[in-house]
Amino acid sequence: MDALDVARWQFGIVTVYHFLFVPLTIGLAPIVAIMQTAWHRTGKDSWLRLTHFFGKLLLINFALGVVTGIVQEFQFGMNWSDYSRFVGDVFGAPLAMEGLAAFFLESTFLGLWVFGWDRLPRRIHLASIWMLAIGVNLSAFFILAANSFMQHPVGVIFNPETHRAELTSIWALLTNSTALVTFPHVIAGAWLVAGGFVLAVSAWHLGRKDRDVDVFRPAFRLGVFAVLAAGLVVVVSGHLQGQIMVKQQPMKMAAAEALCNTDKGAGLSLFALGRINASCDEVKSVTIPGLLSFMSDNDPNSTVQGVNDLQREAVAKYGDRNYIPNLPVNYWSFRLMIGLGLLTVTIGLAGLWMSRRGRVPDNRWFRLAAVLTVVAPFFANSFGWLFTEMGRQPWVVVPNPTGVDAVRILTSDGVSPTVGTATVLTSLTVFTLLYAALAVIELGLLVRYAKAGPAPIDTASAGDADQDPDRPMAFAY
Repeated sequence: MDALDVARWQFGIVTVYHFLFVPLTIGLAPIVAIMQTAWHRTGKDSWLRLTHFFGKLLLINFALGVVTGIVQEFQFGMNWSDYSRFVGDVFGAPLAMEGLAAFFLESTFLGLWVFGWDRLPRRIHLASIWMLAIGVNLSAFFILAANSFMQHPVGVIFNPETHRAELTSIWALLTNSTALVTFPHVIAGAWLVAGGFVLAVSAWHLGRKDRDVDVFRPAFRLGVFAVLAAGLVVVVSGHLQGQIMVKQQPMKMAAAEALCNTDKGAGLSLFALGRINASCDEVKSVTIPGLLSFMSDNDPNSTVQGVNDLQREAVAKYGDRNYIPNLPVNYWSFRLMIGLGLLTVTIGLAGLWMSRRGRVPDNRWFRLAAVLTVVAPFFANSFGWLFTEMGRQPWVVVPNPTGVDAVRILTSDGVSPTVGTATVLTSLTVFTLLYAALAVIELGLLVRYAKAGPAPIDTASAGDADQDPDRPMAFAY
């Protein structure tokens, strides 16, 4: 492997690892805010205990997510300096906004929420967790705006003297059609993760002999509704995303299906019956007739371009090289994304049925299935990002067929020219081993505190800022 291969592996490993924590934070922050709001409105001790309990798990996850995100951004300068030089003028604005949202808005209100128990008025303290929830979602939007530029560059001109993309409209960048459909899809995916997490933890506790039904049944129902609502939004936003993808990156959609030749009324393959190879030989598969055409254009009889025809068009326009992304990775990551997401929704539907009319979902097999499938939405999100990023290869900034076509850069042209293979391989090894150790610690802490359950709460003083100001501050975590 050369420096390019190792740099791609490192960025991929760090990104996938980082995004294991991000969706849980994005989805769990508003769920904890909902729990605290329920306590604020009802005064029930159960909601306060749930707020402290899941808030503690949120803090554990939030800390590691921030750490891995910082390292991810450093890679732009370390391993991808030519790419950073090309897009630096564009990325500066959204990444600065994300920094303000993440390190000022999120961190400030997280601190107020953690240390504000018994010190801040209840409404101000409640507003703090909601501001944290808004902050993490804003942070996600600005990152997605930057990533969407890589998928569909807008709001820029190309400077032929410096060979750089230069931003002309921040508004065009932030209202990029790709970003506007990606944002609800990613946020819904995050709610799917958080809802599945709350559902699984609650189901486990409801199956214990010393179960606390008054505490965990409401949490279980909240997790179920979060999963089902998120699943609906994921389907709708994913359909819209697929239609935009066909217009902006037709090769990615063709690669998702391993559709070698242009087809009218193309069917969606459920799974392949043979080996999918890089040369895009036709493979038999079990398909749903017309579904790929419907996903692409709302018409089951529309024409979908195939990989081979798109390759010929790209060669004629951009030069003689291979423009076909890794077909096996794209084909299977697309299906694993959908399949694992549907599995999570299925668990949510089963949970809705088993908790109907005041019932307690304490079935042993359901409890086991809920706990085991808690990883499904995490991996569904990861496979979705693998498809998103691998599907645009060999481009790191995809040409915009309806805009400034010159604003494009190949992945091979973005790597740092002065950083050798040994250097990148060393950092890759160190980061991978370090992250493996941190993953063990993170998982151990989450399992330990999730199994412990919520601690008893002194409701006489919880969240009351009118206590004796001279007494020590109560730190709930």
